[in-house]
Amino acid sequence: MVIRFNRKTALRLVLMGTAAVSLAACAHHPKPSYPTTTTAPPANTEPPPINRPTPPAPVSQGPIPGTEQDFVVNVGDRVYFDFDHFDIRADAQPILGAQADWLKRYQGVAVRIEGNCDERGTREYNLALGARRANAVREFLVSHGIDPARITTISYGKEKPIDAGSGDEADQHNRNGHTAIVSGAQSR
Repeated sequence: MVIRFNRKTALRLVLMGTAAVSLAACAHHPKPSYPTTTTAPPANTEPPPINRPTPPAPVSQGPIPGTEQDFVVNVGDRVYFDFDHFDIRADAQPILGAQADWLKRYQGVAVRIEGNCDERGTREYNLALGARRANAVREFLVSHGIDPARITTISYGKEKPIDAGSGDEADQHNRNGHTAIVSGAQSR
């Protein structure tokens, strides 16, 4: 028997052979199997503890105790005076009392009291008035237990205003006694 192939028949045979090979290739790869049952934990047992990292301690936002910033922020470094006066006002006494307490707590700190005036008056008059203001603050601190050897004074008169403006409000700011830490405070 002789079989004659024409082009159509040959093409059909090739296509059927390709399809048969493709189907055979798929039939030889089994599907993956997955477990169908799970094992339950034993009854009446607690789950294992979760190891969580300890959160960091909160960061303090306030000044470090014993620093100059602590003194300025938590105590106050400046008191004010009335026009042409050097006596300690009633509103300044709690601030100076807190300064004395802080200085007792930090025995190694030395301070400089700076006396300041407003722009009115002569340079010489204001230097003398500033010195009396600085000495009034010093005497208050000494009378509250601070060793006088830890305190120096200076008068700037009207030479170092803290308020560059003019008028009553600026004058009120500039009439002050400033307690500046010169040594012994903690560093930041």
